[in-house]
Amino acid sequence: MSDFAGMEDLLQDFLQEAHDLLSDVDNKLVDLEKTPDDRGLLNDIFRGFHTVKGGAGFLNATELVTLCHLTENLFDRLRNGEMELTPELMDVIMAATKGVRDMFGELGQMVQPQAADPHVIGALQGALRGELPGAVAGVANESPAAAPAAANAVPGEPDWAAMHAAVSGQAAEGELMPKAAPVAKAESAAHAVVAPVPAKEAPSPFGRRATDRPAGQPTATRRADERARENTIRVDTSRLDQVLNLSGEIGLTKNRLTSLRADILAGKNDAETLHALDQAVSQLDLLVSDLQNSVMKTRMQPIGRLFQKYPRIARDLARQLGKDVELVLAGEETEVDKTMIEDLADPLIHLIRNAVDHGVEMPEERAASGKSAKSLVRLEARQEGDHIVLIIADDGRGMSAERIRAKAVDKGLISEEEANTLDERQSLNLIFLPGFSTKTQISDVSGRGVGMDVVKTNIQKLNGSVEIRSEPGKGSVFIISLPLTLAILPVLLVLLGDQPFALPLSLVREILPIDQQRIQEVGGKETLVVRGEVLPVVSLARLLGWPLERPPEYGVFMQTAERSFILGVDSFAGRDDAVIKSLEDFRPKGVAGVTTLSNGQIVLILDMKELLADLGQHAEAGNALRALDFV
Repeated sequence: MSDFAGMEDLLQDFLQEAHDLLSDVDNKLVDLEKTPDDRGLLNDIFRGFHTVKGGAGFLNATELVTLCHLTENLFDRLRNGEMELTPELMDVIMAATKGVRDMFGELGQMVQPQAADPHVIGALQGALRGELPGAVAGVANESPAAAPAAANAVPGEPDWAAMHAAVSGQAAEGELMPKAAPVAKAESAAHAVVAPVPAKEAPSPFGRRATDRPAGQPTATRRADERARENTIRVDTSRLDQVLNLSGEIGLTKNRLTSLRADILAGKNDAETLHALDQAVSQLDLLVSDLQNSVMKTRMQPIGRLFQKYPRIARDLARQLGKDVELVLAGEETEVDKTMIEDLADPLIHLIRNAVDHGVEMPEERAASGKSAKSLVRLEARQEGDHIVLIIADDGRGMSAERIRAKAVDKGLISEEEANTLDERQSLNLIFLPGFSTKTQISDVSGRGVGMDVVKTNIQKLNGSVEIRSEPGKGSVFIISLPLTLAILPVLLVLLGDQPFALPLSLVREILPIDQQRIQEVGGKETLVVRGEVLPVVSLARLLGWPLERPPEYGVFMQTAERSFILGVDSFAGRDDAVIKSLEDFRPKGVAGVTTLSNGQIVLILDMKELLADLGQHAEAGNALRALDFV
């Protein structure tokens, strides 16, 4: 029986509020480390622990009350000037917040949390007695594996091992990844979904293993339960008021249409009645459109809710590696679909951790290159039209397109001829190939073999794209572009004979007629020259495996992150905003979902990335990023 029988709703309300409050405390702790004398931050953090303690006391969570009480007393001493905030003391506080978060996980399992790690409790009690905890003094030591990479790096041109480790998510061949334990600490603090390293590989700096949990409560299960609880959403009451007002207006318009229908059935067909009907229908169309937009806005959440966990991750990892890194956040107020926020967590965690661990250099290396000792990693969000753009940028060692091409050839992923045809953008995109990762010991810093191909796959599942810009010695920038919402997708309706299909409008650049006399054979492939650019031509019928009854009359100039091409179709049926309905039980390959037209016809929404991937399914493994092979 649950320890909280009859209190489930109260417990869930507490956990939701407490998670948000603790995330805010984590960010304030990162800020406090930069300005340790800021009394405002000290007071805010004190109040945060005090609030969590009060809620835990109401739920009789005694062990959580004990941990919060000790931490609260510590901040009371700090804000009264009775103690000085040192790096060692900050390590103790960070460990305490991690313990609080772990207890939240146990509460989420509807059981009372176990006692906190005795090493953490002892460190807090020792700090209150004025004794600096020796158990955490060595946490910030530089990783032994990180030093050789920094020493071997050439200013302005990174060594291949460090760069390759950064983009592949693993260590270079023959190397061991640095410091498994500290990163396990950072990952737990962020509830990352990368699989945990076995407990024997991840000793905690406080003695307790990072993966030790009560029996029957594995970390993965706890994370799954936390995700399952995300079935609720906070909505501003003003938005709900707007939905209610629009619903009332639609009700009045419906009554008006009912009255007009009765008049018309009674034989009243004069011009005034028909004009009134036209006005009522137009008003209903406008109101339904406004209601649709208002309902969609209730799904939108500030992306700052996702961003707030990352400063703590960056801080912990940088301290373990002996680096001075500041994570700068921008555009936290940008609103994104709630479902998208949850699915973005994993790719962003991976990119930020790689930027801190491998993208930026050690302070000594930065000084030798004429850079400031402090590295900057920027995480920014902004809305551009009907898309959300996320930017993850660092001022580190950057990546060399030439070296990436050479390594891809060395790994047998592409041939010398293919490498010579790739421009800089295509070369950088080679890091997304699954085979680009090295096959060495599992890394805890960059996840258990999770490579950049997984980042890209997760982004593509959201109908988004990733672009890379990098310059050796200057840093790297990852630009993620996503649709504003996943529920409504702007599409272009194209026809094959009489059958319509929907293409994501975000991939469409231009529509043009196809003159068969202008099509040229290049290397056995049909191509068309558009404003000086030679583009391959492929018919939609061929992509779908349909018989090609006649040459396509029109072409859709489409562009993805990796390629540009002309898609041949028979005709067009216009543009539409498709309400996507997913196919749960049966989803044909290359179909993202379905939508319904105004006439009731069901139309397939095509997944162009999946269809294009099928073109290379008979090619050698690893050649996914070469030019389209329309054999």
